[in-house]
Amino acid sequence: MKSVRARCGRELLRLLGQGSLPPLLNYISSIPPKKLVSPLIRSFYKPDGVERWLAIRVFGKVVAAISSREMEQARVIMRRLMWSLNDESGGIGWGAPEAMAEAMAQNGALAKEYARILLSYVAEDGNFLEYLPLRRGALWGLYRLAEARPEIFREIEAWKILKKYLSDADAESRALAILALSYSGRKELCDDMANNLSDRREVTLFLSDGFKKTSVADAAVLALHFLSCEER
Repeated sequence: MKSVRARCGRELLRLLGQGSLPPLLNYISSIPPKKLVSPLIRSFYKPDGVERWLAIRVFGKVVAAISSREMEQARVIMRRLMWSLNDESGGIGWGAPEAMAEAMAQNGALAKEYARILLSYVAEDGNFLEYLPLRRGALWGLYRLAEARPEIFREIEAWKILKKYLSDADAESRALAILALSYSGRKELCDDMANNLSDRREVTLFLSDGFKKTSVADAAVLALHFLSCEER
C-alpha cells in the first residue's frame, strides 16, 4: 500500500513539474482521490510558482470528488487544513487558505459550511492570520470564493470585513480585496474603489488564466465596471 502511495506521489510531482493542468487532471481521474491528498498538501510548501498553484487547483478537484461520495471525509480534510493554521499545530499552514477556497469553489456544500471560517482568517476579531503571506492566501481564497460562488460570498457579507483592506498598506492585499469585492454587488464601495485609481503599484497574482501582472489601479478599474459604479 505504501509503495502504491509513493508511486502516486512521485508521478504527481513529475506532472506538477511539467506545469500543465490537463495531464494532471487526466492522471488524477485514474487514481483513488484519497491517495492524492497528502502529496498535494506537501506540494503547497513549494516555492510560490506554478507547481504550487497547480497543486492547489488539483487539490480542489480531489476534495470535491471525495465529498461527492464521503462528505465527512472531505470535512476531515478541511479540518486538517484548518489545524495547520493553528498556532498549536507547530506548522505554518502554507497554502491552506487557498486550498480550502479551491475546494469550496469546486463544491457548493463545502462552501456553505466553510466560507465564514475562511473569512475569519482576515477578521481582526476572528481567527486573524498575523503572518502576512498567510493572510494574503486567505484574501486570495476569498477572491476565489467570490469568483466561483458569488451568492455565498454575498450571503456571508464578506464586504463588511474586506472593506478595510481597500486601504491596506500591502499592495497585494489591497488588490486581492478589490478583486473579491468586485463580486459583492455593493455600490457603496464605489468611492473606495475610485480612491485606488491612483495606486499604480504592480502585483503579480495567480488568477483563473494563470499568473498575471497587474496593478492596484487596474484592479480598481475592473471593480468599478463590475459594480456598475457609473450607473449610480
